[in-house]
Amino acid sequence: MSLATPAIIQALGQIVGPGQVISDPDCLPAYDHDEFSLKEIRRTPDVVVRPRTAAEVAAVLKLADEHRIPVTPRGGATGLCGGCVPVAGGIVLSLERMKGIVIDAGNQMAEVEAGVTLIELEKAVDEAGFNFPPHPGEESAMVGGMIATNAGGSRAVKYGVIRNYVRGLEVVTAAGEILTLGGKLIKSSTGYNLLHLFIGSEGTLGVITKAVISFRAKPAVTRSLVIPFETLEAAIETVPELFRRDIVPLALEFVPLDVIRITEAHLQRTWPSHDGETHLFIILDASSEEEMDRLSGSVAEAVLERGALDVFIADTPAKQENVLAIRSRMYEALKAETVEILDICVPRAEIPGHVKRVSEIAAKYGVWLPTFGHAGDGNVHTHLMKARCENGAVVPLPEAEWRATMEPVRAEIYADGMARGGVISGEHGVGLVKKPYLAASLAPVQVDLMRGIKRVFDPRGILNPGKIFD
Repeated sequence: MSLATPAIIQALGQIVGPGQVISDPDCLPAYDHDEFSLKEIRRTPDVVVRPRTAAEVAAVLKLADEHRIPVTPRGGATGLCGGCVPVAGGIVLSLERMKGIVIDAGNQMAEVEAGVTLIELEKAVDEAGFNFPPHPGEESAMVGGMIATNAGGSRAVKYGVIRNYVRGLEVVTAAGEILTLGGKLIKSSTGYNLLHLFIGSEGTLGVITKAVISFRAKPAVTRSLVIPFETLEAAIETVPELFRRDIVPLALEFVPLDVIRITEAHLQRTWPSHDGETHLFIILDASSEEEMDRLSGSVAEAVLERGALDVFIADTPAKQENVLAIRSRMYEALKAETVEILDICVPRAEIPGHVKRVSEIAAKYGVWLPTFGHAGDGNVHTHLMKARCENGAVVPLPEAEWRATMEPVRAEIYADGMARGGVISGEHGVGLVKKPYLAASLAPVQVDLMRGIKRVFDPRGILNPGKIFD
C-alpha cells in the first residue's frame, strides 16, 4: 500500500508546485538506486518531490513528520553503498533543483545550495580565481551529498576532506525547523558543535540545504610523477620517508600494474611505465617552477634511495592530462564487472600488510580482487568482482560462482582491516550496504550514543530510515 495517498500528493504539490511532484510509476524507478551495482537493494519510492527552497523542504518534512512518512534525501546518487535508496518507500526528497552559488571573494568562501554539483562548484570557484582542493572523484556528485557523507578523495592527504572546508550549514530537521549552523567563520567555541555533527550523518539527522564552503588560492604549478616499484611493500614503505622529509604531496596513491593495463586498453591510452608490480602516483603543487623543481628532485631522491625502479615526470600539460585521465578512470574500466568497492581505511603503515592479506584471501577463494588506493591517508579500495583477470583481459564469471564467495570474502577483508585498527569506511559512508559491519568497527557504546543522537533529532524515525543502523 502506497504511503503517498492522493491527499498527500496534492498537499506536496501545493508546497512545491504540481510539476515538481513525481508519482508516475514509470518515472519512479529513476529514483530507486545509487551507484551500488546489485539491483536487489533497489526500492521504488511512493513519490518524488523536488523542492527549490529551504522553506519548501521544511514544509515537506513537516508534512511527512506529521503523517510519519519516511523521507530519503537524494543528491546526485553517486554513492556506492545504497545511501539514498528509499528502503522504506515513502518520499524521495530530490535536491537537484537547488543550484544557487554566491561567491564571497573577500572571505574566500561561497554559499552553495545542496544541488550544486562538484564540477559546477569547481568551475565557479575557478572563475573567481581560487581553488577548491577536495576532489571526491565523481564530478556529478552534489554538495549536499558530499557533505552528508564527508566525502574524501585522493587530495585528502594534503588538504583534507570535505569537513575541512565546511564553515556553515543550513539544515532542515525532521520537524521542519530550519537551522543555521556556523557561518563565514574560521573558528567558534560557542556551545556544542552541531555543524560537524551533521557532516557525515548521511541524511539521518536532517536535510542539508545550503553550505558555506571555504576555498584556497590556486597553486601556481602542479606536476604528476609515476614511480614504479618491484613490489607493493617497497612502494608503501617509501611513503613514510616522504613525510619524514616534510614532503606532503597533493595526492599520493598506489596502483597495481594489472589495473593500469586494463585501464589503458579501456581508454586507448598509454601509461608512462610498465615496470614492476606497483606504482606510486604522486601529484605535487608548488608556488613556482623553481620550488616545483626542488620538490620533484627531493621526491626522486627519496624514492630512488628506497628502491624505485625509475621516476617518470609528467612535466608538460599533455603528459599530465594523460596520466590524470588514466588514474581518474580506473574505476570506470572495472565498473561493468564490479560488485562493490570497499573503502576500508587503515593506518597507512598497515597498507602493505592489509593488501597482502587481501591477496591471500583472493588466493584462498580463487577470486580476483583488484586493490588500489590512497597511500598517503590509508584508504584502500578493494574491488569485489564478478569477473577474473586473464592475460590482462576481464572475463565475466557465472553469477552463481561469484555470489558463492562474495560474502565470506567481504567478511574476511573487513576483519583484517578492523584488526589493523581500521574502519569500514574512509569516505563512502555506511549507508545500507555496510550497515551489518558497523558493530565490527565501533564499540557498542558508540553505536548506542549514535542511536540516542538520532532519536533527539528525528524522534519518529522518518529521515533516511534503515541507514547506518536500524
